Amino acid sequence: MVAPEAGTAVRVVPDSRDQVLAAAREYHRTRPDRGFVPGSTPVLSSGAVLDEDDRAALVEAALELRIAAGPSTRRFESEFARLFGLRKAHMTNSGSSANLLAVTALTSPRLGESRLRPGDEVITAAAGFPTTVNPIVQNGLVPVFVDVELGTYNTTPDRVLAAIGPRTRAVVLAHTLGNPFPVNEIAEIAAERELLLIEDNCDAVGSTHGGRLTGTFGDLSTVSFYPAHHITSGEGGCVLTGNLELARVVESLRDWGRDCWCAPGVDDTCHKRFDYQLGDLPHGYDHKYTFSHLGYNLKATDLQGALALSQLGKLPRFGQARRRNWRRMREGLSDLPGLLLPEATAGSDPSWFGFLVTVLPDAGFTRGELVRFLESRRIGTRLLFGGNITRQPAFRGVEHRVAGTLTNSDTITERTFWTGVYPGITDEMVDYVVETFHEFVTNRAPGHPR
Repeated sequence: MVAPEAGTAVRVVPDSRDQVLAAAREYHRTRPDRGFVPGSTPVLSSGAVLDEDDRAALVEAALELRIAAGPSTRRFESEFARLFGLRKAHMTNSGSSANLLAVTALTSPRLGESRLRPGDEVITAAAGFPTTVNPIVQNGLVPVFVDVELGTYNTTPDRVLAAIGPRTRAVVLAHTLGNPFPVNEIAEIAAERELLLIEDNCDAVGSTHGGRLTGTFGDLSTVSFYPAHHITSGEGGCVLTGNLELARVVESLRDWGRDCWCAPGVDDTCHKRFDYQLGDLPHGYDHKYTFSHLGYNLKATDLQGALALSQLGKLPRFGQARRRNWRRMREGLSDLPGLLLPEATAGSDPSWFGFLVTVLPDAGFTRGELVRFLESRRIGTRLLFGGNITRQPAFRGVEHRVAGTLTNSDTITERTFWTGVYPGITDEMVDYVVETFHEFVTNRAPGHPR
């Protein structure tokens, strides 16, 4: 190579990868912002908030053709576990898959006498999302349904305690719409009664109870990264634990059920690949094709990992926005009759997923009428997921037990809904939602000034 003469300008050709990433960022910045038009612009109940860094992260992973799990997923798992102060995080293709892995892990023969067996009971809340409960049934276990409180929409320690029977072995509960259930007290009950505890933390990343992050109290916890949630990877989820034995089981179940713990594309991490004798297999059978669980393939791709990694740094800001929007809603609706407004569980600081409202029996209007009015004004609403799960068609004929009554869960099924507080909602949007509530109630509630 001949060196350029003195004084000659050296032309630097930009790397094509950098050019593409710069173009992706420029594309993001130049997309039109049409602003908020009340009654025309939708006020969504939930959604992803994505910036140019997120777009560039996805494009970069695509340029490198990282189409399976890879360095981004592994780095995200490490950083996400560190955020919670836990030993291991395993990224999955969805939060529902995370729940399936967490419950199934409790049935692993590796746990010896502690394992859950078909017919064992698992306490769970009747009001919530089906895939908190489905893995209990899918593993041949028996859900024991407990009621929740109106206002917090979570169950209580006394209800859990009263539900424990001779075959009760575990508790699986979700932090409802970001509002922590009394997890410290329920974790203490679980420890005293030798019950395993799973926290479904899918709606509550960043919430705290007693100053401690939810998702750190249980034997296992789960998270969802669907676009509605606190951070997103598109589709995606995660299982976290501080127990290395449970972590090993979760990894095996997620990765086809194999006994080997090598990362994809890696061989002989243990330096004994051809020196095992397990089951009835011959000595030296390839450890990469030795299976110790009836597993699945529930891994995430590296594109999902790249987006989750980019989103992770925004989590504190997103949590602040959720709390701010929730407070603004709560203050704006505090003087309206006919509505039961939400409240945080004692000792908690929720990173709210939504703003729950229950229409009272004497309101003078129904949930359906209020919801239809809000939707007609382009304000998105959602019910509290499956309501009383025992009333869902999928649960007809499913073996279960009900501890006490499910009166409040029935009320939720018939009179509760929620609106959004996610970070994409602005103060202007919140004020429009509040004004719309006031407009409806002013015209419908008996005795309210018109």
